[in-house]
Amino acid sequence: MGVEVRLASVLETPPKNGYSPKDVPEWTGLKALGLGCLTPRGFAPSQLKNVPDSAMARRFMLADGDLLMSRANTRELVGLAGRFTQIGAACIYPDLMMRLRPKAKQCLSGYLEIVLRSAAVRRAVQAGARGTSESMVKISASLVGDLRIPLPPLSEQRDIVAAHEAFERRIGALERELAKLATLRRGVVDEQAGGLDARLGDLLTESPKNGYSASEVHEWTGMLVLGLGCLTNDGFVPRQLKRIPKSPLAERFRLADGDLLMSRANTRELVGLAVRFRDVGQPCSYPDLMMRLRPDEDRCLTAYLELVLGSSRVRRDVQAGARGTSESMVKISAGTVQSLSIPLPTIAEQQKAVDAVTSVDRRVATVRALLDKLRVTQRAVVEDLLSGRSRVNRT
Repeated sequence: MGVEVRLASVLETPPKNGYSPKDVPEWTGLKALGLGCLTPRGFAPSQLKNVPDSAMARRFMLADGDLLMSRANTRELVGLAGRFTQIGAACIYPDLMMRLRPKAKQCLSGYLEIVLRSAAVRRAVQAGARGTSESMVKISASLVGDLRIPLPPLSEQRDIVAAHEAFERRIGALERELAKLATLRRGVVDEQAGGLDARLGDLLTESPKNGYSASEVHEWTGMLVLGLGCLTNDGFVPRQLKRIPKSPLAERFRLADGDLLMSRANTRELVGLAVRFRDVGQPCSYPDLMMRLRPDEDRCLTAYLELVLGSSRVRRDVQAGARGTSESMVKISAGTVQSLSIPLPTIAEQQKAVDAVTSVDRRVATVRALLDKLRVTQRAVVEDLLSGRSRVNRT
């Protein structure tokens, strides 16, 4: 695989931080990237902001293919790297990113992006990040410059990039299929959610009940609490689970498989997501930023209520009823939730709607499993190529 070198030795100049002018509401011809543009999969245009066009800003203009790295984020996400791709508007990169420009005769930009996303480099970056809180740590230009990276000949770098891109094309095809299925699912939900409207509060056996957020502890206590990230557009995902003291109070908020939870605080886009809890093999409670909804099953199936709360109409009503001083953190009250109008067909029709969506969900699960397997294979193949344990077969 060749030699290992300091990253600084293959860069034209030291890593350069970006520039963060104050954003403005009007279109100026210039946009600034948001930190969310750098993801574990590379560059994805999001959180773009209009910024004043100035001589200072234009010093940080991006060209297609520029390699960027986040220099501040959570420990899990700090140091993510991705190559900028043109979005149809002039863009600059912010102060919380740095730009890396490799020497073209030594290191391909596409190869360096792959290396910076490899397991070994990610571990080194995360270990070297510094901060007073795990939710915001930073890396320095000197840390990045001191990273050790494998540097094979350019021909081998091209082979590795080509192998990586072949996987990316197959992954992209599966992701596009998932996107189509997500659109189909939304259509099925909106079509099936029919019937006369009913007030949600009249269908619940008790008022929506907020959870309990005990202080996290390091030792195993026999009790976990969910994180807000467990409630997603794709359903329940067991993540951000924390250990908390086992107590009579925590037991009052213990979850049973199938319990319907709703986030009561989040961004406006995500607030009010409703998802059924799935048993994780350990006792779990839910936090204060969620509420539990218990419908009268003789009138409204829990599975149906989950679906209808995710319908386009109800999501709009939830988001419109959320309140907060910042779009990044808004809240909904139990009263807002109880006042929601939801379509309520017969129990038989509710079950028909659940069955129709379940059929789509099974296809989604199949494609997602294929996608997960392909990503694992991609990581293994790329790691082997970077380490020199294998070579690309050109025949």
